[in-house]
Amino acid sequence: MAKITVAVVGASGETGQSIVDGLLNSPDAEFDITAITRPQSLNKLANAKLRERGVKVVPADLNGPQDKLISLLSNIDIVVSAIFYRSLADEIPLANAAKAAGVKRFVPSAFMIIVPPRGVVDFRAKKEDNLNYIQMLRLPYTYIDAGWWYQLSLPRLPSGRFDDALPPGMPDFPIGLDGNVPSALADIRDIGRYVARIITDPRTLNKRVHVYNEVYTQNQIHDTVEKLTGESLPRSYISEEDAISRIDNARKELNSAPENPKAIDILTPHQLFYSRSIRGDNTPEYANYLGYLNGKELYPDFQFIKFEDYVKEVLDGRAKGVYQDKK
Repeated sequence: MAKITVAVVGASGETGQSIVDGLLNSPDAEFDITAITRPQSLNKLANAKLRERGVKVVPADLNGPQDKLISLLSNIDIVVSAIFYRSLADEIPLANAAKAAGVKRFVPSAFMIIVPPRGVVDFRAKKEDNLNYIQMLRLPYTYIDAGWWYQLSLPRLPSGRFDDALPPGMPDFPIGLDGNVPSALADIRDIGRYVARIITDPRTLNKRVHVYNEVYTQNQIHDTVEKLTGESLPRSYISEEDAISRIDNARKELNSAPENPKAIDILTPHQLFYSRSIRGDNTPEYANYLGYLNGKELYPDFQFIKFEDYVKEVLDGRAKGVYQDKK
């Protein structure tokens, strides 16, 4: 069987690394991977590590001349975008080039929790705008959402034993409402494995797909951590009114400095928390309502990492945290 050629944009990011891992280690298909990177990032350590693993690393300015980008994609079967949410506008010229080059499937940068397409999380609307543009081009696509990461779900332990695994700079959020709002979770290491299955599956072409590992409430997360660590966790709860107030305050700060990325990075976590922990959007049931294909039904044989096992890995010092390069 011929290799499937895949171009990954954002391959050095957290999601991109998982996707590359999933493609390289796929038991079901053989992939020839090209990582498209910004010219100024070509010589970064992350790209050197990709080359060591047999990934071709190619510089490209997504907002540069279209003919160069079209040429780069001319022999590519599938484009997977893991572009950072503040750079979503760059997907438009990428989609144009993919269409002109005859790419067979375009996977836009989604890979997040289930959220209403508009009105709750600002950057989710931008993702929907991009998908709408892709559909206007009649470019074959698959839109994949993949749960809230285990790596972002751990509460802080009084002893500090989890500190090395917690993402730096991420605020400690309280528990939403009574703590019994369910949310679909996934280990980031499984996301790439899901992607490798999805992008070779004809059933997922021109569809939205929802994959996740397990569904937990915040109380269940805390209960699990207490059981496995023997530590008692303090639990503070927040009402819907107070959660909305935090969003309003963050938006005021953003409106006063709209070009400040720090202001955007303050608003976004509050909106995501409100969606998954107050509104309860991030569930398989809501994904089904929105028309997503269910990964559990598509791939009942998928062996995923369980949340309890991830917590044990953290306690044993075997689990790598996300965004550790931000320390």
